[in-house]
Amino acid sequence: MPEPAGEKHQLAGFDARERGFNRPVEFLRTSSGFQASLRYEAVHLLTPAAASTADALQQLIHLLHEQGYTQLRSQQSYRDGIYLGSQEPWIEYPDRQPEPELGLLGLLKKWFGQSEG
Repeated sequence: MPEPAGEKHQLAGFDARERGFNRPVEFLRTSSGFQASLRYEAVHLLTPAAASTADALQQLIHLLHEQGYTQLRSQQSYRDGIYLGSQEPWIEYPDRQPEPELGLLGLLKKWFGQSEG
């Protein structure tokens, strides 16, 4: 059964509908590592187990980017169960860049390049 890891972060940004949000991310310790847990409206995301809380947070950021969340940033607010307030810096996570449109010739080159291997 997962148990709290004593670490929390605040996560802020814009959801897929471009509405601003700011929610806590809790970390759970499991037998195989750490999981990040985020609740936002009807969404509850729980990452797979990772080696560290930092890795679990990166997995969460990746999941959110895939779902259209943008301008994400986090700030650690608890460490070892101790409240840090706003002492820690905000860490920003660059948005995923869309792949450039290749045109028909580019698509054909990409397709043939991928099918050769």
